[in-house]
Amino acid sequence: MENQFHHAMIGVADFANAHGFGIRFRQMVEQFGARKTAKRLISKHEIQTGLMQLWELEALDKSMEALVVQERFQPLFTQEEIAEANRRLDELDYFKENA
Repeated sequence: MENQFHHAMIGVADFANAHGFGIRFRQMVEQFGARKTAKRLISKHEIQTGLMQLWELEALDKSMEALVVQERFQPLFTQEEIAEANRRLDELDYFKENA
């Protein structure tokens, strides 16, 4: 499961890189690993610039937060981390768009 999450996070980074941002995100994934990177970013409790750029592209489904809330990856995270990812996505109306 952690390997699948890593590949999904690389996909997030590649999508961002293709749109001119996300280079630091990819570096973090390579340096710390996908799970640790997600945990570090979620612990900051503010919406990162990359998430806002994905929102502007109407591509929140390509975000780290969207991965964290996926049922298949939830065992990798605490309930608090999942709740934080949900909160960020909810603030950006992700769930209304994907209902």
